[in-house]
Amino acid sequence: MSDTTQDGAIVMSVPASPDDDLPPAQFAAKYGLAVSGARPSLAEYVRQLWGRRHFILAFSSAKLTAQYSQAKLGQLWQVATPLLNAGVYYLIFGLILGTKRGIPQDVFVPFLVTGVFVFTFTQSSVMAGVRAISGNLGLVRALHFPRASLPISFALQQLQQLLFSMIVLFAVAVAFGSYPSLSWVLILPALALQFLFNMGLALVMARMGSKTPDLAQLMPFVMRTWMYASGVMFSIPVMLAGKPSWIADVLQYNPVAIYMDLIRFALIDGYGSDNLPAHVWFVALAWAVFVALIGFVYFWKAEERYGRG
Repeated sequence: MSDTTQDGAIVMSVPASPDDDLPPAQFAAKYGLAVSGARPSLAEYVRQLWGRRHFILAFSSAKLTAQYSQAKLGQLWQVATPLLNAGVYYLIFGLILGTKRGIPQDVFVPFLVTGVFVFTFTQSSVMAGVRAISGNLGLVRALHFPRASLPISFALQQLQQLLFSMIVLFAVAVAFGSYPSLSWVLILPALALQFLFNMGLALVMARMGSKTPDLAQLMPFVMRTWMYASGVMFSIPVMLAGKPSWIADVLQYNPVAIYMDLIRFALIDGYGSDNLPAHVWFVALAWAVFVALIGFVYFWKAEERYGRG
């Protein structure tokens, strides 16, 4: 429709639409509009992650390959680094400070190497999780995909690295008299539970690190404290003999100590079930499921905020 003013100008008038008075939410619902980048439902989020499973695996493998690409020894550093750490800890804690007391000599070396390898698995997953979002902002802002793919990929990368290192761990165990047996099969469920636990921690740290990049500077101190409290270099019951029993219980039931003890029990002949806390498999399962679920939901809650600001 049109009208003419006194000076001869033509003014176009648009008829009112019945939608003009609708609130924005009702207007969007009427025409099936959705907020760009809105967080999907939890079930839909899981479905999207499953659809990206090939990306998650390929991304973790590529990161693992590139990790030592500039070093002359390449992937050998995956094994050399924890072995060198174990050598330093043996010198300081085993020989100088005598933390191997209560553990036979032929058991202490595989005991120590197992502890270092298993703790490094969790430590590396946590540190990679802190930088999973903040260190990949270009990817997060350029592509649309469930952001949980990144911390899960980094946790999977650390699992692949540990599996590569297990060859050396097996060789150390055999060298000190622990030969392959059916108990070695128990390593698989123990590692699976630890991976679930690490994945949950990586998801928690990824959300926290996405808004607080300085967390990456703090976490090495936290992880070092955790390592000393987990019995990596010593037997917790032996070292805390004479102390209040609740202190030893708290340290023994912390998740990293649980997973270390399970793998030591499975791998080392001289490390019997008397070294394990009660209901150890149930506790390992509870830690894995609880942290994985809490971490996943906690990360999903902030899905639409990653990469913004």
